[in-house]
Amino acid sequence: MKFSLDHKSPVPLHLQAEALLRTIISDPIYSEGELLPNEVDLAKQLAISRTTLRQALNKLVYEGLLIRKKGIGTKVAGTFLSSKSSNWLSFSQEMEARGIPIKNYELHISWVQPEKHVANFFEINQDKKVLKMERLRGTAEGPFVYFTSYFHPRVGLTGEEDFKRPLYEIFEKDYSVIATLSKEEISAKEADKFIASKLEVKLGSPILFRKRFVFDQGERPIEYNVGYYRSDSFVYTTESRRD
Repeated sequence: MKFSLDHKSPVPLHLQAEALLRTIISDPIYSEGELLPNEVDLAKQLAISRTTLRQALNKLVYEGLLIRKKGIGTKVAGTFLSSKSSNWLSFSQEMEARGIPIKNYELHISWVQPEKHVANFFEINQDKKVLKMERLRGTAEGPFVYFTSYFHPRVGLTGEEDFKRPLYEIFEKDYSVIATLSKEEISAKEADKFIASKLEVKLGSPILFRKRFVFDQGERPIEYNVGYYRSDSFVYTTESRRD
């Protein structure tokens, strides 16, 4: 992809670069986690100094639109509803706290080559296999949520674990990995044929779709999770407190 600036324009180059970056990050491939073009290469392509380019990048980093990681690169931060807390709960723990008995209808464990957006989140190559867990869960009345989770190989999961235990308890007690940060995207979707059959709803029924990105105490990615909830059986609530 070729990018350029108008060097004859009265608009300062750093402002032109900032506007260009805002256009670049709106591209779906970058919202999926693809790294932005290398700073050195992009600066050369735009015929500007790295200092000028970095001025524009820093503005977007400050606004929370970009994340820069040393030795890795820069990528879109995404639009998250975030909760940074030391006591947030796994699904099992949350339901237990609410006094809701949970029934596990299906559990499937496999080792897979991750799709590009999952590999991008984990910052690994797509040829590196990861553990995938699919679960259909609900109450005695019927299933109301279908989860798919991918786990970073760094965690050390083997697939032989007792996943009837709370997931983050397994992380902490068995592998000394503490899940400390969860970033989430929540939206509404229509149930496709697969999800409709799992959740026992009509094709096209409204469902709650949630992506959860989980990080350890060093803010390194450890889990990529998506959940599909029946909208008539589950209410997702958040709480915010102003310090």
